[in-house]
Amino acid sequence: MPASHHDLPRRILILGIGNVLWADEGFGVRCVEAMAERFALPENVRLLDGGTQGLYLLPFLEEAEAVIIFDAIDFGLEPGTLHVLRDGDVPAFMGAKKMSLHQTGFQEVLSTAQLLGRCPAQLTLIGCQPAEIEDFGGSLRPIVSDRIPEALSAAVAELARWGVEARPGRTESIDLVDASLARAAYEDGRPDAALACRSGDERFFPEDN
Repeated sequence: MPASHHDLPRRILILGIGNVLWADEGFGVRCVEAMAERFALPENVRLLDGGTQGLYLLPFLEEAEAVIIFDAIDFGLEPGTLHVLRDGDVPAFMGAKKMSLHQTGFQEVLSTAQLLGRCPAQLTLIGCQPAEIEDFGGSLRPIVSDRIPEALSAAVAELARWGVEARPGRTESIDLVDASLARAAYEDGRPDAALACRSGDERFFPEDN
């Protein structure tokens, strides 16, 4: 149910966190990148590639009244499962289910913002269960990549609850992933698994006989 006019947030942050170099760990970053490519958002909505920056993200949270977070989350469910959490469930869940160091860092951000009394009043986490993260240099697995449109639809619905219309189009932002790591450039320039030796070089990591 939409919030009343007086409760609608004025400053909204859409944040993608994770590491694009570790396969499905990059889900959150790829979502916010896709959001910029597919929707024209008003000026009060900021798109941010948070990467693995940890406490450096604190000022962005402090200035926002509402935040949507895209991330790869270990829900203990089938790979590719999308799950939406809100408000108090977000820091509680991220504190209990750490999948990687970036989530430890973001939990610190949320805890610090709460301690300072500057945590956004409204938090929404749109998370996807990863299929693979132990693949340095790898890309999103298809079952996770296919969830991006659904994740964006969930974000658009959340924005609508907050009185914001996301129209088809494009949003320019200086706060997104570097062009060299944008998905198209990254996928086109990435060596295959054998050449990149992401699973280990048998000359140095021989398999046990």
